[in-house]
Amino acid sequence: MNILLCLLCIIAIFIALFLVIALFIKKDYQVERETIIEKPKDEVFAYLKSLKNQNEWSVWSQMDPNMKNEYIGIDGTVGFISKWKGNNKVGEGEQEIKKITAGERIDNELRFMKPWKSSSEAYFITEAISESSTKVKWGLKGNMPYPMNAMSIIMNMDKMLGKDFQQGLENLKKKLES
Repeated sequence: MNILLCLLCIIAIFIALFLVIALFIKKDYQVERETIIEKPKDEVFAYLKSLKNQNEWSVWSQMDPNMKNEYIGIDGTVGFISKWKGNNKVGEGEQEIKKITAGERIDNELRFMKPWKSSSEAYFITEAISESSTKVKWGLKGNMPYPMNAMSIIMNMDKMLGKDFQQGLENLKKKLES
């Protein structure tokens, strides 16, 4: 009985320690990558504005070629929603265009249903480098609620998603420059 009580006390101490550590760990995260595309800004922006186009270059679309997609509204306009349902690597969720600043920025809200519920803000920023080249920034912002934010000790969102963002931008570059 004493061993069981000691074991329960140790477990309680670990849980309490986890909860205390979580109080001091930041909840916000941001991932951002960029690339230069040898195309005029207007052309790049028009392509990025269409959420359906992401199926042609997104790393996640390539992870599940059998992913089911559903679209609601007029693509490339505020309020358009792209839904997906895929395998375990891709999960299930939707993306909605929330704001478009013509020629400059597209803000989307990502809502994940599976493997866990969460939402994040995604964005694309385009900047003309010259008449024929454009810098594209792709970013994601969100937060992990307490006490799940303690998971950021072992789960770095920038490292986890950054490589997928970079590969996606490389795919986008190839697509638009070909």
